[in-house]
Amino acid sequence: MQSRSARSTLPLALALLAAAGSSTVSAVPVVAQTEPFTTEVALDVQTPRIEDMTDDGRRVAVTLRTRRGRTDVDHERFGDPTYVAPSLVSALVVDTRSGEQTWLNAAPAQVRGFTWSPDGERLAWLSHDGEAFGLRVLEAESGEVRRVTLGTERPIASTSPLVWSPDGDALLLTLRPDGWAQRAREAFHALTAASVIVQDSREDFLAWDAVRNIGNEQITAIVSLDDGSVREILDDVVPEDAGFSPDGRWLTFSTAVRTKTSYTRRDGTEYGLYALDLQGDAETGSEPLELIAPSEDRLGGVWNEARDQYAYSREGAVLVRSIDPEAEARDVTEGLRTLAGDTTEVDFSVVRWSPGGRDLLLASQRAWHVLNVEAGDLQTVLTLEEDENARPRRTIEQWSDDGRYLYFAYSARDRWERGLKRLDIGSGEISTVIVDESVYRGWQISDDGTKVAFTMSDGDRPEDVWMIDQRSSTPMRLTDVNPGLSDVALARTELIEYLDVDGNTLYGILYYPPDYEPGRTYPMVAEIYEEFFDNGFNENMNLITSQGWFGFRPSVRFEEGYPGEAWLKAVPSAVNTIIERGLVDPDKVGVYGQSYGGYATNLLITQTDRFAAAANVSGKVNIISFLGDSPKITTRNYAAAEVGQDRIGATLWEQPHKYINTSAVMFADRIETPLLMLSGEGDWNVPATNQREMYYALRRLGKKVVWVHYTAGGHGAGRASTVADFHDHWQRMFDWFAEHFGEGEGGEEAVSELGGGR
Repeated sequence: MQSRSARSTLPLALALLAAAGSSTVSAVPVVAQTEPFTTEVALDVQTPRIEDMTDDGRRVAVTLRTRRGRTDVDHERFGDPTYVAPSLVSALVVDTRSGEQTWLNAAPAQVRGFTWSPDGERLAWLSHDGEAFGLRVLEAESGEVRRVTLGTERPIASTSPLVWSPDGDALLLTLRPDGWAQRAREAFHALTAASVIVQDSREDFLAWDAVRNIGNEQITAIVSLDDGSVREILDDVVPEDAGFSPDGRWLTFSTAVRTKTSYTRRDGTEYGLYALDLQGDAETGSEPLELIAPSEDRLGGVWNEARDQYAYSREGAVLVRSIDPEAEARDVTEGLRTLAGDTTEVDFSVVRWSPGGRDLLLASQRAWHVLNVEAGDLQTVLTLEEDENARPRRTIEQWSDDGRYLYFAYSARDRWERGLKRLDIGSGEISTVIVDESVYRGWQISDDGTKVAFTMSDGDRPEDVWMIDQRSSTPMRLTDVNPGLSDVALARTELIEYLDVDGNTLYGILYYPPDYEPGRTYPMVAEIYEEFFDNGFNENMNLITSQGWFGFRPSVRFEEGYPGEAWLKAVPSAVNTIIERGLVDPDKVGVYGQSYGGYATNLLITQTDRFAAAANVSGKVNIISFLGDSPKITTRNYAAAEVGQDRIGATLWEQPHKYINTSAVMFADRIETPLLMLSGEGDWNVPATNQREMYYALRRLGKKVVWVHYTAGGHGAGRASTVADFHDHWQRMFDWFAEHFGEGEGGEEAVSELGGGR
């Protein structure tokens, strides 16, 4: 077990910073943490995200998000293509050399799409003014922000990409066609408020899919930043992964065109690859060159830096396609799929091109390889560990522009050891950029590999933005986004290892109450879902531990076809591991979950009476009725049950008994645990009608159940509603568990003495 309380040293980044004695942001002073973590505090915790960094690493664009910025969503308008749900963020630019911060909007606003120009001198983004999105551009040197007035009446699409031209003088974006908003509103109204609603299986798309498809009606255009003039270049497809060739002549892109409603996730969409000659006739335009004909085979490939070659895998082979109209795709791995000493044919996937476009990084089940595309030379640069379950997670983040290094994110699977490493392709040597027990996200690496920006949490506190300049090896803290938490008592964390009943080694995260005293036992509330491993700041667990309880997030392991057994096999074993250490009162253990976790909770308490109380937040109870009771997400629930998260692995008609076995309402008579259910009227994911089945069943059976329904809520009940509902949601959770832990007026104390405890 790995305990944060037992660590004798600061994480590497903080230790280096302390040794250096300087930072752009002063270290947070050590003060007595006496204020509790309340729901009001939770609403304003800021989470930073690095949106983009200039190629030279000089500037980073950062947004800050809070829970409060995502309240007051009109959930009833889910599925309305014209509705832009509130997601208010603050945004700033940080100069990584001086630490100077330039606020783009200190007050939270509806902004998105931040992207730097190729020379790093301009930052573009989209800002919503309540009616439509407008284009904004920051001149980095002067700090001037201007709104670009487009020379068109067409509005910018809410899902528009922003792609810079190579010279930085123009941007690619998408617009809505004439009359789009009216058509979209009428289509939404026809399925929600019309006096007669008709759906017909003879149509290619379910009615709600057809409404959703209206969101894909976009016109691709190039906007000049000098005068706002607009050149429309595509009007019949939505380009994906769009990019310009370095000389600006070609626009290359892929497409994913839906052809029908799909139930299997394996059909109903055709994928194609195209190149558009932008030097064609400006008046008449030119037709895109079809590089790969549309088919249901997913492409899953990458363009080289010059955007003149595209690499993709097909049945384990790697093919390269040039934009030359006369060229055909060629198999660059022909004769290379049998490695030395092994007769088994290797399946390759494409990871990325080298900066110069000479080499391809490929991955196989057992190794990473670098292929010289022209010469046909294949070099194995990293051999992976044989045990896939124990193999550290590695994700390529950057290939240095000199072609020498591959930078990759690294995370061990059996301990908190995470960070960034680099692989010397020539020697095979792996060196550490930064690796320790902290939690890292959002890696941004300059082209030359000298500067690395990232967000980091020490494992307990919220993240901040940091920068490492490898020439000095001194991490620099660029933000301090939550100074108000310096005197707030937060949970500390510990990685817990345990065995499920099948003997699998699993991990969970234990969150200590801020006032924890050795030798005393405490109540504990477990939050369940699927797998938990990374710690970092967690709003839910800090609210739980603020009540003087332990919080716990155990993991489970699934077997396809028998998903309902996973939580019974793992969660009680995980809880017993904590109890056996003398930390938790065995009679004061609660369990809850949201969405799939709420479903898990309700199913778990049909199989055990181990828990003093339980809460199901927006979780289904009947998979059979759930298949069709959420119309706005169309066939997703069928796919989830058959081939997705529910892991049943068959249709209802092929194996009906498995659907019954994994529907908690079918076994409501076995429930002895007091159950709190919370739902939202506008929940498009798990409609409240599903939870109502459980409430009626338990009431009919004389069981203890309380159902709380938020009329302004969505998926997440009060947590996805108004500010007032957010407070109410959590207070009801606290009161429910406190009542069944024997706390409160006339109840027992929250903790009890235990001699000899640890």
